[in-house]
Amino acid sequence: MSQAPALPKATRRRHDREIVALAVPAFGALVAEPLFVMADSAIVGHLGTAQLAGLGVASALLTTAVSVFVFLAYATTAAVARRVGAGDLQAAVRQGMDGIWLALLIGALVIAIALPFAPGIVDIFGASATAAPYATTYLRISSLGIPAMLVVLAATGVLRGLQDTRTPLYVAIAGFIANAGLNVTLVYGAGLGIAGSAWGTVIAQCGMAAAYLIVVVRGARRHGASLRPDAAGIRASAQAGAPLLVRTLSLRAILMIATAVAARLGDADIAAHQIVLSLWSLLAFALDAIAIAGQAVIGRYLGADDAVGAREACRRMVQWGIATGVVLGVLVIAARPLFLPLFTGDPAVKNIALPALLVVAFSQPISGVVFVLDGVLMGAGDGPYLAGAMVLTLTVFAPVALLVPVLGGGLTALWGAMTLMMAVRMLTLWLRARSGRWVVTGATR
Repeated sequence: MSQAPALPKATRRRHDREIVALAVPAFGALVAEPLFVMADSAIVGHLGTAQLAGLGVASALLTTAVSVFVFLAYATTAAVARRVGAGDLQAAVRQGMDGIWLALLIGALVIAIALPFAPGIVDIFGASATAAPYATTYLRISSLGIPAMLVVLAATGVLRGLQDTRTPLYVAIAGFIANAGLNVTLVYGAGLGIAGSAWGTVIAQCGMAAAYLIVVVRGARRHGASLRPDAAGIRASAQAGAPLLVRTLSLRAILMIATAVAARLGDADIAAHQIVLSLWSLLAFALDAIAIAGQAVIGRYLGADDAVGAREACRRMVQWGIATGVVLGVLVIAARPLFLPLFTGDPAVKNIALPALLVVAFSQPISGVVFVLDGVLMGAGDGPYLAGAMVLTLTVFAPVALLVPVLGGGLTALWGAMTLMMAVRMLTLWLRARSGRWVVTGATR
């Protein structure tokens, strides 16, 4: 990829228009989840350090419970986009409906596990005696919103594959406003504390899922796609997403290990880690907006048997990823003094978070390449390679992170290990992109 001649100016502009048209609204939708967490963190953080520490553990667990099934969005986007490129809209929407039914089944299973086992799960992650009760309360209540969030993932995948990232943007904006308003009202107005934050988020998530279902059902009827659950289709959706599930489980394991290590460093460290992780997630989703454009565009090009267009789009998106990463890094450095007071008034937490934020800032260009290439390979349906690459990354990261409490360096060293993890990911993804083995054309992979 790097040895190819420079793209003609007209080609660059064409890809730029495609990227901007899809990525800008996708950014608004993608940041919904980290903005939910950041809003919760800002509101709960002023209740006290123990409450914020409890939220840090619980939100990491909840994010994992939802994000391990992100294949409901990513695999669906790629599959639908391929069929759009091939001109088969009915099959595209039908595949999306199978994903939505699968989301509901998975969500019910997650609730059945989370409700009775919440205290034990929180203990495994090393929450202190003061933070554990808050983490358990938040985890139990918020788990009720998991089916809604999984439906949102599946329905978002359908719309992205149809090259529609504007509808998810509108739903995300409405959901964020509702979440923030409900959290303030229930936490402070109703005096429910951290439980009010959890209930506010659940209500907002259910509203978002209802909005998505209305849009997708209308689309299914318009294209003549069946709304009924189909056992074979649901099973096929699960099988298609299996490699991405392995990939995401490995990534979530990395993030959970980081949270567990931070929890063992102390309440101030886990509170600071929650703040830094919230910002890192926001930056990651900003970069992933370009990757979402990549999934939709690459899938459409490959479905239309346009291998040249797919390669050109990949190259241009990598350039966008690097440039965006540089800009985000500079913004993090400039905004550090203004960012931290939004989440905590504790001087100890601020002092721990400041150097970790610097590490995050300098790693953003690396993250830009990682997220873009990750999206390109997902759009190509290259799930098995992504799964293997992420398992390798986990194997490298785990021992380094677990040595932080032994060797010292605190939270800054932990985020140094996170930067190493991103560098390993960049290397594996770059090698795959250069090989060209991901370029497989046709309506299905």
